Amino acid sequence: MRKNVLVAFDDSENAMSAVEAVARTFTTDHEITLYSVIHDTAAVCGMYSPELSPHFLSLRREFCSLDHMKREMIHQAQQRAKERLVQAGFTEENIKLKVENVKKGIARDIIEEAKSDYSTIVLGRRGISGVKGFFLGSVSSKVVSSVKNVSVLVVD
Repeated sequence: MRKNVLVAFDDSENAMSAVEAVARTFTTDHEITLYSVIHDTAAVCGMYSPELSPHFLSLRREFCSLDHMKREMIHQAQQRAKERLVQAGFTEENIKLKVENVKKGIARDIIEEAKSDYSTIVLGRRGISGVKGFFLGSVSSKVVSSVKNVSVLVVD
């Protein structure tokens, strides 16, 4: 039986709640992957096209430093989550940190990652407002309704 758990993780309180649920619910022989999907703004930072507005070009440094800050925030949040899991008895060898740029969309990327031999996905329920969730669909709703052959635990 597979014992690989995918935790959809960002730097939110909901993501840490999901980690807490893993620490309380799963046995320490499970392999845990803290999986973060982030927007690839760094690709824009490398662009020097004449089509870019002079306004953007003047703000490029600030914009690109925000991208670096977001990646650093995710890294630090993943480290805190890993420490929490270690405190709960999981070994460092059984905790993997994975950050990827968005390819198809956050929910679709989580679903695609889950196809690589995970038994369970754990994620927080809320990440966007109720109105946005109604019109756009929340990540958790999309994952629950679209994933196949993988259990999903949605943490409130």
